[in-house]
Amino acid sequence: NTPKYRMIVRFTNKDIICQIAYARIVGDVIICAAYAHELPRYGVKVGLTNYAAAYCTGLLLARRVLKKFNLDKTYPGQEDVNGEEFYVEDVDDAPGAFRAYLDVGLVRTTTGARVFGALKGAADGGIDIPHSTKRFPGYDTEGGQYNAEVHRDHIFGKHVGNYMSHLEENDEEAYKRQFSQYVKHGISAAKIEEMYKKAHSSIRAAPEAKSSAKKEAPKKKRWNLAKLSNAQRKARVAQKKVAFLKSLEEAD
Repeated sequence: NTPKYRMIVRFTNKDIICQIAYARIVGDVIICAAYAHELPRYGVKVGLTNYAAAYCTGLLLARRVLKKFNLDKTYPGQEDVNGEEFYVEDVDDAPGAFRAYLDVGLVRTTTGARVFGALKGAADGGIDIPHSTKRFPGYDTEGGQYNAEVHRDHIFGKHVGNYMSHLEENDEEAYKRQFSQYVKHGISAAKIEEMYKKAHSSIRAAPEAKSSAKKEAPKKKRWNLAKLSNAQRKARVAQKKVAFLKSLEEAD
């Protein structure tokens, strides 16, 4: 009854969701999850939905699930991020590699799509995911050749840095408007690659999920009076009697 694990990748306007799940009749069982909104913990405070962030989220998911099953040291994955083709293989005299299958949902699986950034991050992180290089950035469909350097540049956000430099030189207003958060955090085009390198190292060092402090439940609003106890009702009646008798005495 070994479950067939799926790596679920979903994108929202402001977040990336990566989960490891398996199906049961009652519904999917999620065993591990990682989100792009966790990346500020690792130094990535901007661009949380781009290709490089998708890679980081996939890497975080892989290291987290392997640590959960005590496989993180046996399967370290690809520590030298170079964009080259990489597959996880079983280690002799050790538990088999953790295998999962990519679940893309309704997203279009075009060449260079962000969903494959999450896949590459998980594969480099040590999860055995069946895939090929045909949908990665850098693959030439006409020539059938794969350029790993182009993929590496996407993983480290160099395509974003190039666009930042282009806008800064040609349209400063558009640059300040479109990259306002980068400017706010002091991240220039030259600093982007170093930011992602540090993030990859930080993720590998501490992939565990951080437990958030539970917020107190908000007090419910009442639109009617609270129900009185028996003693409170008797005291209220006695108080009204005293007030009524006092008003009679004053009238006399």
